Amino acid sequence: MRTFVRFLIVIVLLGLILGGIFGYKFYQFGQMKEMMSQPQPPTPVSATNVALELWTPAIKSVGSVEAVNGIRVANEVPGVIEEIGFESGDTVEQGDILIRLDSEIDEAALRTRRAEAQLAAQEFKRIENLLPRRAVSQSQYDEAKANYDAARARVNEAEAQLNKKVIRAPFDGNLGLRLVDQGEYIPTGTPIVEINMLDPIYLDYTLSERNLPSVDRGYEVRATVAAVPGETFTGEVSAINTSVNPETRTVRIRATLANPDGKLRPGMFATVMTRQPDDEAVLTLPRTAVSYNTYGDYVFLIGENDDGQLTVNRRSVQTGEVRGERVAIEKGLEEGDQVVAKGLLRLRAGQPIEIQQDDEQPEASE
Repeated sequence: MRTFVRFLIVIVLLGLILGGIFGYKFYQFGQMKEMMSQPQPPTPVSATNVALELWTPAIKSVGSVEAVNGIRVANEVPGVIEEIGFESGDTVEQGDILIRLDSEIDEAALRTRRAEAQLAAQEFKRIENLLPRRAVSQSQYDEAKANYDAARARVNEAEAQLNKKVIRAPFDGNLGLRLVDQGEYIPTGTPIVEINMLDPIYLDYTLSERNLPSVDRGYEVRATVAAVPGETFTGEVSAINTSVNPETRTVRIRATLANPDGKLRPGMFATVMTRQPDDEAVLTLPRTAVSYNTYGDYVFLIGENDDGQLTVNRRSVQTGEVRGERVAIEKGLEEGDQVVAKGLLRLRAGQPIEIQQDDEQPEASE
């Protein structure tokens, strides 16, 4: 009997505790429902209108800077360096002497060839004078002439060999680091110094085959590089490859850019914009007015509810090119539509708003 009474007391106490808890939770739920049923104050927002701007169509790509002429100068014949005529980083003109190799043996060989040629010339002249008097045969005359011609050819060969002992700049350009030292023996084909023609300079990049009809020679090209932030280099398309790469379905484009200060260097990575000659009308918004989402971009379009109060509704849009702080709107909006300019994360569809300011103006587009 006592056990039953105790059990009954425990049951009553548990009932009272649980009842109190459920009662308190029900009271909280009622309070929240009452608060939510009350009209919310409008959220202050800034607004902007969809603007119609004239943009020059441009195709974005990436590429690499290449020298118009750029090689590593090397020697054609082996030898010991006798003289170095440049310093690393020099600017040279075509024909400037870079290095001289020891040429004593070649000079001696040339003197020998010239002496042989002089003797052959005298012999040929003597036989030539005797031929009209029939003092020598025609075959002797032909042999003397052949010996004379061969001697002159050997002189030219020796001169050419001697000239190869002097390595000259093949074109105007800027030198890189010197790779050889005074007195060093260099075998044939040893790199001596890198030389590049930097002004003008090439910019090679690729475009998809679908963009091929939208690019032509003479179109303006603008490029930026990480090494020179904030500066844009301009030029024009100078060549388009005649074939499309069958593996990547891309075509190689070459632009020529002015580079008077030498800021662009071969091998630099560049971001490229190929611009078309005619402008086109584009709907634009500030970038802050668009929320970029994995499932699609959207904006908050401003409108009125049945009570005439300003509210926002979520509108999916298709965005296009971005220029500066403006983004092109390809689908979803019309010119003059009013949208929330910033602070989209604190909004939800149907939320009442109050326009605080409307100071977003389209920036000038190039």
